Amino acid sequence: MNKIWTITLRELQTFFDSLTAYILIVLFLGLSGFFTWLYGSDVFFIGQATLQPFFSIAYWTLFFFTPALTMRMLAEENKTGTIELLLTKAVTDRQVLLGKFLACLLLIIIALALTLPYYISIASMGPIDNGAVLSGYLGLILLSMVYISIGLFTSSISSNQIVSFLLSLFIGAFFLIIFDALSSNLTGSIGEILSYLSLSTHFDSISRGVIDSKDVIYFLSITILGLILAEASLSKRNIVE
Repeated sequence: MNKIWTITLRELQTFFDSLTAYILIVLFLGLSGFFTWLYGSDVFFIGQATLQPFFSIAYWTLFFFTPALTMRMLAEENKTGTIELLLTKAVTDRQVLLGKFLACLLLIIIALALTLPYYISIASMGPIDNGAVLSGYLGLILLSMVYISIGLFTSSISSNQIVSFLLSLFIGAFFLIIFDALSSNLTGSIGEILSYLSLSTHFDSISRGVIDSKDVIYFLSITILGLILAEASLSKRNIVE
């Protein structure tokens, strides 16, 4: 665990040293704040003390920002050869992946924590459902875990950051958009399966304040699958070498 935490801190420091963290956090707060307070179905348009506008826009911004965060995690090290140097030390592929995974997740949690003034401001406007707020943030964290695992997998199979970014968006689009669109046009068991595979089905349930074990299991399963595929990709590279 110490090795994983060491890698986590190393990667987190790299984010802030390279200004990546600052840029992504500012963009995330700027976009989420704009759509939460000023544009479209904002809190003033709805006329209720709720964070649902924020959760709705964060649902989409994380879809783009997380791949931008993960695209360099392994792709850049594959390109420069530093991944081989890292893995020749007394660490396993799994420890490297978990360290990088936690670094990305911690950065996203920091970004989400910086939106707490939204909650404070909205709570001062009227009664707010605290349970729905907590479950909404939990949903965003679980959603981010899925995106990070997908991003690490695509980064592990490419030495090009742009390719990794686009592949991550492509795979994420299936879970975010395509499965949901297909399930609405199909009935029977196939439609139910596609609906279950859709991220929106599970996120919408959690963001409304309903924390169901099947939703949590879904997010954790996709996350673990992505990490397993990323680890398999690294192991395959080691065998080839």
